[in-house]
Amino acid sequence: MSGFLPDHPHAEVRVSPNFGPRRDGMRPDMIVLHYTGMETGDGAEAWLCNPASEVSSHYLVHEDGRIVQMVRESDRAWHAGKSSWRGLTDVNSASIGIEIVNPGHTLGYRRFPKRQMQAVARLCQGIIARHAIVPERVLAHSDVALGRKIDPGELFPWRSLHGSGIGHWVAPSPRRGHDTLRPGDAGDAVEELQSMLALYGYGVEITGQFDPQTAVTIQAFQRHFRTSCVDGVADRSTISTLRRLLAALPDGLDD
Repeated sequence: MSGFLPDHPHAEVRVSPNFGPRRDGMRPDMIVLHYTGMETGDGAEAWLCNPASEVSSHYLVHEDGRIVQMVRESDRAWHAGKSSWRGLTDVNSASIGIEIVNPGHTLGYRRFPKRQMQAVARLCQGIIARHAIVPERVLAHSDVALGRKIDPGELFPWRSLHGSGIGHWVAPSPRRGHDTLRPGDAGDAVEELQSMLALYGYGVEITGQFDPQTAVTIQAFQRHFRTSCVDGVADRSTISTLRRLLAALPDGLDD
């Protein structure tokens, strides 16, 4: 493929060879947001278009707000890797991936510039309109790749995006009280917690044991929905926020 017309009207096109057809007739019904985790945006753009990398995304959003499309929305970009959401393990075939330039946790993680986030919001609004994507299907890479990825991280402004009509979000419950579930705990309360996480979409096994997988899942949840403390401990604030997110889902998804 030598070139294509961009799906987003203000995107530049730089074609990546790292894509294929969506499998089993699947169509995109989710957006997965990433950060690049590289020193420069130009370096990230080059890497996503390098056949040796075997990775890509549909879009890259630079810090100055420039949007580059590398894979058509109708095609399957290689952005999510080993991942799952609500039992689906081929997230790439069901999603549109957006890489957002940021050096990430190992290279100087920083807040996302306003101009960049305005571009992300406009891009997401267009994708949502074209594919009828519901709010709860706008996700972090860390949500779908538990224990493997932590991007776009706790500095990502989910609240601001929600204010632009993008994503599912509730204000985090205050951090009060000392009731917690933590690694090593077991019993009905842990089973209920795991069941709520799985009901929301996380790929956690329901065992009744607060095992390492459960702690990793709580960390992923906190990075997205309760960012003031990302420690893998299910305190009252974390559990309350999760309950309220489930209650705010459309009818039929929370029962």
